[in-house]
Amino acid sequence: MTKRVFLPLIIATLVCSGFHNVEARPPKRRISTIKPIITQPIKSEWNLFTAPDGSFSVLMPGTPEIITQTQKTFMGEIDLQLFVGKSANQEVAYIVTYNEFPYSYGELTNPQAILSNARDMALKTTKSKLIRQRPIRSSNGHPGKEIEYVNAGGKITKNRMYVAEGRLYQVMVITTKKQRHTLSKTLNGYLNSFQVVLKR
Repeated sequence: MTKRVFLPLIIATLVCSGFHNVEARPPKRRISTIKPIITQPIKSEWNLFTAPDGSFSVLMPGTPEIITQTQKTFMGEIDLQLFVGKSANQEVAYIVTYNEFPYSYGELTNPQAILSNARDMALKTTKSKLIRQRPIRSSNGHPGKEIEYVNAGGKITKNRMYVAEGRLYQVMVITTKKQRHTLSKTLNGYLNSFQVVLKR
């Protein structure tokens, strides 16, 4: 789960004013000692990230941390590849994960059954309650499912899952209820940016 990160932004503005004596002689020309402030354009922390194996691309804040985990599933032990991005001023985790299917499972099992099993496992492992779900497809036609669920601590996860190229991809945002509303455009922009790169 994301750690709470607080980055105070302090803006100080100093306004100086003064009075000058009025004399019966021509005023002297004053030379300004104030230097103009040159502002640099703000660089976005969001970058297009492409997986090391070239299998997908997605917009991520900064450079994501790459983690490999082994997990026990209904298919046996599988290796999960996780890509975790965090923004300094948000209580949000941006996560992409994928796992390879055992060949026989991926070839013989209906994609919708895979997606339903993945949904059930996500709810069970996070001890969460399903809020909503709907069928979706990737931009290049791979079957998917979008689910949204909340855990006991009030954290909300929006997860888009796709079965593609012998893998299960999951694109997730984990956030608070408040930031789910205030950052809705950012969160949807991240989810919509995910692209599976076809190998064939």
